[in-house]
Amino acid sequence: MVYFRLKDLIRAIRRTKTAADERAVIQKESAAIRTAFREENSETRYHNVSKLLYIHMLGYPAHFGQIDCLKLVASPHFGDKRLGYLGTMLLLDENQEVLTLLTNSLKNDLNHSNMHIVGLALCTLGNIASEDVAKDLVDEVERLMENPNAYLRRKAALCAIRLIRKAPELEETFVLRAKSLIADKNHGVMLTGITLMIELCTQNPENVSSLSSIVPTLVSRLRTLATSGFSPEHDVGGLTDPFLQVKILRLLRILGEDNPDAVESMNDILTQVATSTDSAKNVGNSILYETVLTIMETDSDSSLRVLAINILGRFLTNRDNNIRYVALNTLNKTAIMDMNAIQRHRETVVKCLRDPDISIRRRALELSFALINDSNVRVMIRELLSFLEVAETEFKQSLASKIRISADRYAPNQRWHIDTLLRVLKLAGNYVGEEIVSSFIGLVCRTPELQPYTVKKLFVELKSDISQEGLVLAGVWCIGEFGDVLVQHQEPENGEEALRVTEGDILDLFETLLNSPYANRTLREYMTTSLMKLADRFHDPSVIPRIQSNLRKYSTSMEAEVQQRAVEYQNLFKHDEIRNAVFERMPAPEIREREPSPVERQKSKSKKRAVMEPKEGDLLLDLLGDNAPTSPAPTSNLPKTVDLLADIFGSTNISTPALVTNPNGAASTSSGNGLADLLGETPSSPANPNGVQSTLSPRLSGSPAAPASNPISPSLDNDTCIAYNKNGLRIEMDAAKDSQNPKIINIKINFVNTSEELAIEDLAFQVAVPKTQRLQMQPPSSTAISVGESAVQLMRVANPQQTPIRLRMKISFQAGDGHQVEEVAEFSGFPSSLTN
Repeated sequence: MVYFRLKDLIRAIRRTKTAADERAVIQKESAAIRTAFREENSETRYHNVSKLLYIHMLGYPAHFGQIDCLKLVASPHFGDKRLGYLGTMLLLDENQEVLTLLTNSLKNDLNHSNMHIVGLALCTLGNIASEDVAKDLVDEVERLMENPNAYLRRKAALCAIRLIRKAPELEETFVLRAKSLIADKNHGVMLTGITLMIELCTQNPENVSSLSSIVPTLVSRLRTLATSGFSPEHDVGGLTDPFLQVKILRLLRILGEDNPDAVESMNDILTQVATSTDSAKNVGNSILYETVLTIMETDSDSSLRVLAINILGRFLTNRDNNIRYVALNTLNKTAIMDMNAIQRHRETVVKCLRDPDISIRRRALELSFALINDSNVRVMIRELLSFLEVAETEFKQSLASKIRISADRYAPNQRWHIDTLLRVLKLAGNYVGEEIVSSFIGLVCRTPELQPYTVKKLFVELKSDISQEGLVLAGVWCIGEFGDVLVQHQEPENGEEALRVTEGDILDLFETLLNSPYANRTLREYMTTSLMKLADRFHDPSVIPRIQSNLRKYSTSMEAEVQQRAVEYQNLFKHDEIRNAVFERMPAPEIREREPSPVERQKSKSKKRAVMEPKEGDLLLDLLGDNAPTSPAPTSNLPKTVDLLADIFGSTNISTPALVTNPNGAASTSSGNGLADLLGETPSSPANPNGVQSTLSPRLSGSPAAPASNPISPSLDNDTCIAYNKNGLRIEMDAAKDSQNPKIINIKINFVNTSEELAIEDLAFQVAVPKTQRLQMQPPSSTAISVGESAVQLMRVANPQQTPIRLRMKISFQAGDGHQVEEVAEFSGFPSSLTN
């Protein structure tokens, strides 16, 4: 059944009982619409397109109606145009070739006398314009921005935003037009004009400087809005046009960045808006929020920053969860700028940790850690530990880790530090990471004066609760290491009764742990080692059999590591002469460099940016694409050539080639086992008789180099290239592809003494290649060349990416009259056939 009216189709679809029935109705109707489109029935086109758009809204294919939508656009009737443009926006996009057919209709409608038709064309152009269409119709849009009708000026400004997004080169056309919209009396035109300017600044930051001249106008407009009385036309919640105020503040924030003059002119109005805006309603809070962002993201006065943070502090007391969330999120971003002002609202932030909304608790937690410093660490950590006790599982791991970091950074004394970490292990022992357990153990090892206190606390905690894995692991390790201290130290502390612990009590505790349902493989590994340590530290002979019995029980364990430890430790009982040395106290671990705080991290970034600013220097640094800064290079003694090469070749620490110095004094560069892998060699290859040297980078291998097993073939038949010819020395290079691997180039280097009377001595030849290539060199046949004689050196270059071979060379030698020659040269004149 074919439905003529849209309402009939909707009624039929709603009557269907199943999805299959709905699809059947849609398919029949779509077929009927296709037939009508093919018959070019203009009388039913309007109804068919309206039904087709409804079908499209339900998610069924409707692309076959694109051409008929364009036909409706070309109709002289307003109703047809309206539906045609709606269908065009829904069924077409900027990638459709059919869109080019729409250009002429858009151009005609943009020049139409009916403002509503012009508005339809602008709306369509602003939604689906492509780059080509934008360039074709930019003149019409620019002209409409000066139209006397405010409705068309608004539409044209919004359409211009789409045009500059698709064709950024058109932005110059709209810069002056956007400025003129600011002076418009119509609030809607001003709003769209400011939106256009924000887009211009976002697309091209260079426009910020050209638009900064309108800051006084914006300030004047904002002052008028903030101080004007009741205006029925623009009143929203008792405030005059809050939408326009928010847009002005946003544009001022962009124009005031890195512009002290603009900031100076807007300080007064920002203060006025921040102090006079009513925060009792949500519209006032939106203006205050934009004011805060503008103050914090520009170089405003410190008093203004304090005012902005106080506004956020008032937001924290608001009952609306959205406002509290926004305040916490903003305070987190601005915490680095003015921490002292935020500290005044510390109690309010801590109260947010108990908020029922999990997103607010998460943001409050982040801000709480940012607020910790030396003066409030005790109070803040106490609150965070209270929160840890009741926090959800998803919070506990990150919360425990951050408490540990804060305690490491701001601990007032070692005892407080130990108590804090012990509390974390007790409250979240099943969620703490390995780093917290190791940090606690390291802290105990470094504070021998508190070891009796710590092991006693651990013993008491384990007697009362063995369900927390982190606490159990730390306790087992510390009691195993300092069990003798626990037995010997019986003095009461702070009026408490003395804790009498015997060696048997410790073994009873360990056996309880081993037999508990919480015992796992990690605990058994810790336990076997701790039992063996106690066997060495305890003096009561009656406990040794109990320890041996426990170890014997695990000598047949199914867990390989536990079994291995148990068997090895049992055998150590047969060697009393070495057991004491094996189980001596562990040395205190070195203190790791603490993690920087957010403030320190920000300062570090600023310093890095200053250091990394490019400086004009030796153009040699850019020859092979390197940009590392230069540093003073040593000018004496060959052993210092590592630093010299690093400077000359523009290398960094990561990619600096390892220096190969042969016995004759010549040096070359190699990139470590990257070349060895590429050439099919390994560090363990046997030495070759030809003496090819290949040094593995210490950063990669950490061991002495092994000679390469694939010597460079000395047989080269190719045209000779002159790489260097001055100061009495000519360097000739013969290059050819390796017969076994065409991505490896074998190069024979001939050093020819062209001087008529002076010999060459102490020849040193150093080479670097681009980072995409690898280099290997043999030592030269001689470092001393008589008059008319020559020396030979062989090298190979691995070029997996088949890029042009470029060499940067450092030649150093001493002429016969004692004159020292040092030259840096670059050569890339190899035949192109080597990289084909």
